Amino acid sequence: MNDQTAVLGLIDIASHSRAWGFLRYILGKSPFQNNPGLQFCKVLGSGFNGGFSTKPSLTKQGFFCVFDSAQNAARFQESSSILKAYEDHAHEFFLASVQAYSSRGSWSGFSMSCTNTCPPINAPIASLTRASIKPSKARQFWAKAKPAEDAIELASGKILTAGIGEAPYFRQATFTIWNDIQSLEQYAQQGAHLTAIKAAYGQAYFSESMFTRFRVLKAQGTWQGKHVQIS
Repeated sequence: MNDQTAVLGLIDIASHSRAWGFLRYILGKSPFQNNPGLQFCKVLGSGFNGGFSTKPSLTKQGFFCVFDSAQNAARFQESSSILKAYEDHAHEFFLASVQAYSSRGSWSGFSMSCTNTCPPINAPIASLTRASIKPSKARQFWAKAKPAEDAIELASGKILTAGIGEAPYFRQATFTIWNDIQSLEQYAQQGAHLTAIKAAYGQAYFSESMFTRFRVLKAQGTWQGKHVQIS
């Protein structure tokens, strides 16, 4: 049985640990590599104030790791030295454990496996949208992205949002958690977000993209001043 499980962390580095935080970008995924069952790992920056922005944050960052099993993902969360180090250097720390039920596309050639094709009913779900933006399309993309970002702030049923990415301007992602699938669909299929998605596909903004929805196994911590706990 496939129970591939992803762990996403969001961290606001404490003011006295900024040098340590900056070193995360230099070291990249190397501190994660000895964790059993790790299939994929990205160390990520974040937009200004943790949102989806062309201006990077100096303190907010994250990581996205995929493990071959729920057991290995749990072991990482319970005993990983790099995870403990992030907590020790954080002003805010948030961690989510999720399993994909729908995914298309890839991230640096890696595609998610789906543990179940059915979305959870009346339960929290998460969404990860990431893309490598073609340089020739970047200005058009960001013109459409800002209204969609503004709209999500007003969306009902939203639990958490984060703008993350591998590089400012060109390699971006958003991670969101919603009360239920109906809340996500209401946001995704109308208004500024729908306009942005139609433009992105119609005008081929991306050289690579991945759109994944997850069931939330567990989520706990603080991000952008908001405490979240799902179990």
